[in-house]
Amino acid sequence: QVQLVESGGGLVQPGGSLRLSCAAPGTIFSINAMGWYRQAPGKQRELVARITTGGSTNYADSVKGRITISRDNAKNTVYLQMNSLKPEDTAVYYCSAAKLRFGVYVNEHWGQGTQVTVSS
Repeated sequence: QVQLVESGGGLVQPGGSLRLSCAAPGTIFSINAMGWYRQAPGKQRELVARITTGGSTNYADSVKGRITISRDNAKNTVYLQMNSLKPEDTAVYYCSAAKLRFGVYVNEHWGQGTQVTVSS
């Protein structure tokens, strides 16, 4: 089973910053778009950001300007830099590896999730 290993979650005050990391096996990282999703209690899992193998990115409207996704191909790692955090960013954050199939990204692998809590 493919393992995506996330790290970097924690408790932060509103307005603070966190950086999440997700390490993937090279065979997966090099051929997949990598994404970050989040799921808050009682809500559906939602896409936060995605980055393709070519470096193209897309973001949820709610995080644009505050959150940046990047990938280090030498380390097979994708990052999520989160700034100006708000209480509504509180959620479990999941890393994913996706393939583009018939014009739609299909998530094929998931990490175990890392908790991000924004609270004073």
